[in-house]
Amino acid sequence: MIQFKGALVLGAMIWAGVAVLLAPKKGSVTRDKLKKEGKDVKDKITQDFKEVKDDLSKAAASGKDKFKEDLKDFASKTSYKTEQAITFLEKQLAILKEKNKTLQQTS
Repeated sequence: MIQFKGALVLGAMIWAGVAVLLAPKKGSVTRDKLKKEGKDVKDKITQDFKEVKDDLSKAAASGKDKFKEDLKDFASKTSYKTEQAITFLEKQLAILKEKNKTLQQTS
């Protein structure tokens, strides 16, 4: 989309240059026409850049929302894995406690 808009602006500028060269009008009329066309091109470029900026902002916001969602999913999965690790460690600790009891001397 950006390349297409850039090509349009470049084409408009080239066309304006050709039009000036081929125009059979007085210099003052041609200069006024050039000023107007220059302003039109500037306005078009400004508008195109604003649209591109808005598109990038939307893409960034969308990416940010996606990142937050992915982070939430990751945290959830990590929580389940952490719970499994804790359960494993608790079982191992229980086994160690039983082994330790057998080694303790009763008085």
